Amino acid sequence: MSDELYHRKLVARARGAVGKGKLDAPDGRATIDNPLCGDRVTMEVKLADGRLAAVAHQTRGCLLCEAAAALIGAEAAGERLSDIDAAVAAAKSVVEGAPAPAGCWSALEEFGPVRTAKSRRDCVLLPFRALAEAIAAARGTTG
Repeated sequence: MSDELYHRKLVARARGAVGKGKLDAPDGRATIDNPLCGDRVTMEVKLADGRLAAVAHQTRGCLLCEAAAALIGAEAAGERLSDIDAAVAAAKSVVEGAPAPAGCWSALEEFGPVRTAKSRRDCVLLPFRALAEAIAAARGTTG
């Protein structure tokens, strides 16, 4: 994996924008802004049988934020909610310099170079926070 912050895989992932859009009648929605850089992410989710049945995002942000939202769009649908919780925790670990835990989304390693750019970590984590909040809203556990 490249040590460049904006390496080829992340650029391609951001441009692919997997999951971009809106869901019809989502079970939960969350919008989070990063006031320091202007990134904004809205995540919408549908839940079924303890799984994330569908996810969509609207992302206005830097390449790192867009790539993280697209990774969620590519990996999250169909996952057990406990696995989503693990992926959110793993994303935080990866940007802080730890490897992604075995069995977690291997593509999280694409964000490894962010470990050297502390000010950019929140850009990657914003979509994961929005996902967790949207799931909490769908479960009725916000507040």
